[in-house]
Amino acid sequence: MELRDLQSGEAPGGGGAGGNRRPRPGLARPASRVGPASSPRMVASMVLRVACSLMGWFSLYTCSCRWNKDRTYEWSCRLVTLTHGVLATFLSGYIGFIDGPWPMSYPGSPNTPLQVHALCMSLGYFLFDLGWCVYFQAEGALMLAHHTISILGITVSLALGESAAEVNAVIFGSEITNPLLQARWFLREKGLYHSLAGDVVDFFFIVLFTGVRIGVGAWLMYCVLMSPKPIWFIKVGGVFMYAVSWVFMVSICRFARRKSMKKYHAWKSRWSGEMNSNANGYLKIH
Repeated sequence: MELRDLQSGEAPGGGGAGGNRRPRPGLARPASRVGPASSPRMVASMVLRVACSLMGWFSLYTCSCRWNKDRTYEWSCRLVTLTHGVLATFLSGYIGFIDGPWPMSYPGSPNTPLQVHALCMSLGYFLFDLGWCVYFQAEGALMLAHHTISILGITVSLALGESAAEVNAVIFGSEITNPLLQARWFLREKGLYHSLAGDVVDFFFIVLFTGVRIGVGAWLMYCVLMSPKPIWFIKVGGVFMYAVSWVFMVSICRFARRKSMKKYHAWKSRWSGEMNSNANGYLKIH
């Protein structure tokens, strides 16, 4: 639920890249691994976890609709999106920076149990949000394609039992700005967007999006493309996701320019008014 906000103006090294690189301290590969989802029991376990995740997000949405009867359905969906954004950011951040493996050095590495849990949680959410967007026709083709590639990428990673490190990193980069994006929407709904709080949220949203999704995202994409381990679908999906980020970035730049110009003209008008007022007072006194 990003493209519509941005348009309105209201907003993955092993191998060649890191195969010879020593792992960062504290980020070595964990001993526990999850192989490909080849056995029926493993497949059933993953399907069950995804189904539980989907039902959990849908239940949260249903409860929110009941608790906020005077609000729109989008209000409740935004609350679910905000909740997933916070949970996914902290969980994927812990996996990438602490639990490991480091995605820049080990793309295409076997999945860990914690990575599988995180991917199942996010897969359930993306299925819910895609269904909601299609049902309410709330997003355009680009965002629907973004969700579809995300679902396919997570599913392929779970099925192969590898590449969760870079897929998890993509989720981290995508979701770290999501709470701020939802905060902007809620501020607008409350009539508080045109305030200092709105300016602070916009500033950190633009800084995080540019630094993480564009800057760090380029580094991650280079490491994945240079590594021989990830399969072609993961590489193509990563390129597509990065291209989508640039589409969003263009919209953000346009939004930032419009808002900066409005702020400048408002300041200039206020400054001119104060100068005229001072001049008039000076003339009257003399």
